[in-house]
Amino acid sequence: MSEEGVSVSQPAGAPPDRSGPAIILVEPQLGENIGAAARAMANFGLDRLRLVAPRAGWPNERARAAASRADHVLDRVALFPDVASAIADLRFLYATTARPRETLKPVRGPDEAARHVFALAGQGVSSGILFGRERIGLTNDEIALADEILTLPVDPAFASLNVAQAVLIIAYEWRRAAGEAELPFVGANRLEPAAKEELTRLFAHLEAALDATGFFRPAEKRPSMVLALRAMLQRAGLTEQEVRTLRGVIAALEGRPTRPHRAPDGTLTTERGPE
Repeated sequence: MSEEGVSVSQPAGAPPDRSGPAIILVEPQLGENIGAAARAMANFGLDRLRLVAPRAGWPNERARAAASRADHVLDRVALFPDVASAIADLRFLYATTARPRETLKPVRGPDEAARHVFALAGQGVSSGILFGRERIGLTNDEIALADEILTLPVDPAFASLNVAQAVLIIAYEWRRAAGEAELPFVGANRLEPAAKEELTRLFAHLEAALDATGFFRPAEKRPSMVLALRAMLQRAGLTEQEVRTLRGVIAALEGRPTRPHRAPDGTLTTERGPE
C-alpha cells in the first residue's frame, strides 16, 4: 500500500458532517498521531477536533503531513489547556479506556456508543469522545468527568491501541450509525442535559459545603469519596434546571442569603422566608 493509502469515495462536493461528536485528544505527544486522527475523522465525516495541551505544540507540520489533505479538520482544531475547559460546553462525554477502573460507570462498545451518540445528536445534545495520552491513557480524575466509558474489544494480551487507530474505529462506527439519515437534525422539545461546566461547578460547591461540615472523614479517604459522589451525580443525568435546584439546596443548607426577591410587604430582600 502506498503512503497515501486507500482512497475512500464520496459524492463530489459533499460537505463535512458537522453533527458528529467532538474528538478530544488529551496531551498528544506526536504530531503524526494528531494528523492521522484528523485523517481518520475526515474519512468518515467528522471535523470537530479538540487538543488538550499537545506536547509537540501547535500548529505542527508533522500533523499536517500525516493528515494527508484533511486540512478542513486541522484548520478548525480548537486548543485547550486542560480537559475541564475542553469539555465545558458538552452535554454528554465518553472516555475511552481498555483498563478497569475503581469508579463504576456504564461501558459501551464502539457500535453501541456510535448509535447512542447519533441518537443524542438527533435530540440536539452535544457530545464528545475523550482519548488519552499515547503511553498512559486517561487519569482516574479525567475518566470521572465522563458519563460513560467507551472500550474496544481488543485482545487483553495486547490491549494497547494507537490513538489514531482508535479514532478511526469509532469514526467508522459513527458513519455506519449515521447511515442515510437526513442531517442536520431538528430536536423535539426535551429536557436539556446540564453542560459539563455547570456540573463541575456543582461538584465544587457540594464538596466545599461538605468540607465545611467535616463530612470527609477520615481525611485520607476524601479523594475516593469525592470520586464516588461525582460518579453518582453523573449517573443521574441532571438537567440544567436540576443542577440549579441542587445548587440552591446546598446554598440553603449553608445558610446563604437568596437572590434579591420581593417580600410580601413589597420590599426587596435577600432573607429567606420563615421556616
